[in-house]
Parts: sequence; structure tokens; C-alpha cells
Amino acid sequence: MKVLIVGGGGREHALAWKFAQSEKVTHILCIPGNAGTATMPKCQNLSFAVSDFEGIRRFALVQGVALTVIGPELPLAMGIVDYFHAANLPVFGPTQAAAQIESSKTWAKELMIRAGIPTATSATFTDPELAKAYVRSQSIPIVIKADGLASGKGVTVATSLEQALSAIDQMFTGQFGSAGEKVLIEEYLEGKEVSILAVTDGITIRPLIPAQDYKRLKEGNLGPNTGGMGAYAPSVLANPQLMAEIQSTILEPTIAALRDRGIDYCGCLYAGLMITPTGKPKVIEFNARFGDPETQVVLPLLNSPLEDLLLACVERRLGQILPISWKPGGSVCVVMASGGYPETPESGKLISGIKKAEENGAIVFHAGTKIKDKSLVSNGGRVLGVSAIGKDLKEAISIAYKAVSHISYDGATYRRDIGSLHI
Repeated sequence: MKVLIVGGGGREHALAWKFAQSEKVTHILCIPGNAGTATMPKCQNLSFAVSDFEGIRRFALVQGVALTVIGPELPLAMGIVDYFHAANLPVFGPTQAAAQIESSKTWAKELMIRAGIPTATSATFTDPELAKAYVRSQSIPIVIKADGLASGKGVTVATSLEQALSAIDQMFTGQFGSAGEKVLIEEYLEGKEVSILAVTDGITIRPLIPAQDYKRLKEGNLGPNTGGMGAYAPSVLANPQLMAEIQSTILEPTIAALRDRGIDYCGCLYAGLMITPTGKPKVIEFNARFGDPETQVVLPLLNSPLEDLLLACVERRLGQILPISWKPGGSVCVVMASGGYPETPESGKLISGIKKAEENGAIVFHAGTKIKDKSLVSNGGRVLGVSAIGKDLKEAISIAYKAVSHISYDGATYRRDIGSLHI
């Protein structure tokens, strides 16, 4: 079977890597892919624009693609899945209406409140002065979020009134474009975070193994928010009892609330959760796709064929398949970013050492890379995701960081504490 993957980051490389392990998958077509997928067996990069929905759909139709997987949030929010549905093409990903759960934080918040899904108290504003007046009436810390898509960077956890007011100014003066025209202000939730990636056919929803993402740039969870500097799985926080509670109070009610609105959600639902000091989960955010870099730690532990799982969702028979099978042990991903990330990432830096890193047992997923003059160079903020699996988390961390030590490029930056607090 032929599989088409839309997107060009570390998540998409991980998806392609997992599909390539299957004897049933003969061709993996990546739009646009990256330097990692360009050299993978079974893989071919294609130079379509991600926004060329008509061209991508026509290509999938002519090529007889058996499954298309949409990686990034932007084409989902723009309605690429609706194009595929109109041609009766099998596609894994939510429609434009369903993708609002990520593309509009206020829409998602209203959905949660109406469905009684546990989440932070909040208020929404389109006027900066009203937003500032509200912040002055609340306790600090407080969370300021751009309503729309901002590549994982439209959130400020303000630890002072001045920082909160500055964040409001930045959002309303266009730092995040139209995403900041509406601002959501939330109470600050105390606790520990867990990422749940769940697959659903719109009726049944099944969580994958829980992971933990590290959003802050620097060790100790300091510095600005990023798209994610690393992750590990399975999370030590999410025991079977907690997972059962997440299933019954968050995942199933969310899919039911979408159905009540006439929205058919087929794809991956990512729930970013805070486990409060009382042990109760609350939703921080929803995403409408596989998380990045969580995918890079979840898929290496997946035993079940990925194409079987995703096709079961597309064909509305997820409830009929066997339980999802997992490898024992732990998995970690250390993200190597560019100098200047996240504000002003550098590009065009020559990368070396990946072969040595892989010889030492790591799986190196490309994110922001390209081939220039026959050499591998950086091409974005997050450059590589160095993943490893081990008999336990400690061994996985050791393998990953040894691999990182072999990779070099000018300005390379990464956190040195991914997973280490949880050994």
C-alpha cells in the first residue's frame, strides 16, 4: 500500500519511519518531507506546497494512495481533510470544523465548559484594555494565550503583572498575526503535565501511551515557551487509575460533545493535561494532531502496525480491533534546536555526526533540515529530535545523550535534563 504524509517536521519523519517498518507499506510519499525522509527506504519527497490542497488531492487520487496522514495543524485548520472527503479519499485527520479544537482556544474552551470537561477558569477578550483590567483583578501567576495558531509559541505563563500586561500588548499589536486578535486569559494551574495522544474514529477513542513534553527552552523549565524541547514516555504520572479517569472524564466526553455539535472527529486528539496536586486531571489545551515531539517517543514503543490503527479510524471500526500493543521499557527524545530559537532561529548551519549517533543506538528524526550543495544543513528552529529506547527510562536517556554528543552544528542548543527528573 502507498501512504502519503503531509508535513515536513520531526513528527512526520517519525510517522514515515514507523510506516517503513511494515511489509504492507511499499511507498511513503512525503509532502514536502525533509532531509531525513529524503534518504529513507521506501520514501520519496514531493515538492507540493502544503497549501496546494487541490494538487495534493489529485496526486493522491492518481497514485492510488491507500492512506493519507495530515501532520501539521495549519493544513488541518485550513480544511485539507474536507478536500479529501469530497473525493472519498481515505485520510486520517479531523475536518476544518473539528480542527477548531486547536485553531481556536476560545472555541475549545467553550466546548469544554458546556460538556463539563475539567479545565482552568478563563475569560476571552478582543479589547486589550479590558484584558488588562481583568488581569489586574486576578492573582498571579496567570496564563495569557493567543486564540489562534502560533506554532506553539502563543502562550505566556506570566509570573508578574508586568509580564502579563506586556504579553497582552504583544498579542494585540500583531506579534502572532491574526492569532492574537482574540486573547484567552486563564488561571494558572499548579501540578505536573502529561500529554495524551489518542486516536479516534469519531465513536471510539483510544489513548496511546502517555508522554511528557518539555516546552521551556532551558533546563529546569526556564526560558521562553517553544514548540517542545524534548519528551519521554511512558509518563510516570499516568498510572492505570488515572488513565481510566482521563478516558471517562476527558476523552470520551470530548468526542461526545463534538458529535452533539454534528462534528465527526476522525484523527488524533492530543490532550495536554495538568495533573493537579489533588491528583485530578485538567485540560490545558487540545491539539488536533499528533504532538511534536511526543510522537518521536510514542511511536518507537508502538508494537501494533501504525497503518492498521489509523485505517481502523478512517474506516470507523476502531472499536473492533485488538488492544494496542506496546514494547516494554522507556523512550526519550532530545530536541536539538538552532541558535536564536525560538525568536530568531539561525539556518544554513552544516550538520555532522548523525551517522555516529545512529551507530550508538539512537533514532535521529529530522525536523528543520535540508540538503544544500550535497551537504546536510539546518533549516528551521527545531533541527533534530534524537530519540532512543531502552529497557527503562534511565537507559534510554543515556543512549540519547551519548548520541547527542556526536552531533554538531554551529549554534546547536538543547536541554540536558529531558526525563532526568523522572528516573
